[in-house]
Amino acid sequence: MSKERCALVVGATGIVGGNICERLLADGWTVYGLARRPERAPKGTLPIAADLNDREGIAGSLAGIPAVTHLFQASWTPADTEEEACEINARQLSNVLDGLKAASHQLTRVALVTGVKHYLGPFKDFGRYLPETPFLEDTPRLPIPNFYYDQEDVLFEAAARDGFSWSVHRPNTVVGFAVGALMNQGVTLACYAAICRETGRPFVFTGIPEQWEMLTEISDARLVARQVAWAATTPAARNQAYNTGNGDVFRWKHMWPTLADHFGLEAPVYDGSQQSLEQMMADAGPTWREMAAKYDLVEPDLSRLATWWHADADFGRKVECISDMTRSRKAGFLNYQFSTDTYLDLFRRLQAERIIPHFGK
Repeated sequence: MSKERCALVVGATGIVGGNICERLLADGWTVYGLARRPERAPKGTLPIAADLNDREGIAGSLAGIPAVTHLFQASWTPADTEEEACEINARQLSNVLDGLKAASHQLTRVALVTGVKHYLGPFKDFGRYLPETPFLEDTPRLPIPNFYYDQEDVLFEAAARDGFSWSVHRPNTVVGFAVGALMNQGVTLACYAAICRETGRPFVFTGIPEQWEMLTEISDARLVARQVAWAATTPAARNQAYNTGNGDVFRWKHMWPTLADHFGLEAPVYDGSQQSLEQMMADAGPTWREMAAKYDLVEPDLSRLATWWHADADFGRKVECISDMTRSRKAGFLNYQFSTDTYLDLFRRLQAERIIPHFGK
């Protein structure tokens, strides 16, 4: 299979891209990983160092590798405004697609990973529109700028021009193994719990009462990778957008004590008040460096692990976010992931790879 299927994963060091690389490698693919620092991609990934803004540089890098049959786009670049994000992320995807075309790669399938902000709008617009749940893939676009829409338009235009098929994948909050990801709730919570265990701080839930009580959905990065790989190799999955949730739901008031227990912590009674993890952990960098030295951790820079702002955004969301999975299930993707295992499996791997301490209970 690896001789016939050669993948280019853009964003190979990210939370989704890295898991896609691991999935494809396990399935026998040849996998090239494009990133600024591709040496951080999973072992076995063939590195391509490139800046997505460098159109000529990308074309040159792609000209020197064997024929790529599948492109997996799993990167994004933040910006000060959504209008800027639209221009930047659409242009970067265009640079990759045009670079592959210029280098005479004959793509057969392209997978674009976006997310449920397709239905909610950018972070600054959360709550402005209240779409009904569960989210359906055919829900009309919101009448506001959203770089996911611009990326899709670039994809659709290139597919019509170059003759490849495509799939779009819309996970919810992605939880999985990665270092240096722009949004990483699971690793953030692991760091928070480890700091609480080390310092004696209470492991309090910092979100709003609505998040504590409402049904919640997450997307295991491993399941996202499995769905993306499935769609890339399933003829019936061509030219469709797919929601990508774990397939179960939970409430934080039940999940939080489970997470605390893994670290040997007590979960304090939630008093209904919202706090900012970003503010609470503003001075935690030196503490983490001390912990890294004490426990021989591989990453002493807490800013490369925890994205406090993103956890604050998740825990401050009043909008229910649950996706309908019927479309991919009817097409044959029947994978399911128990969300409790998503978190606990991640914590165990982070401990095994010395990203966070293994305290024991």
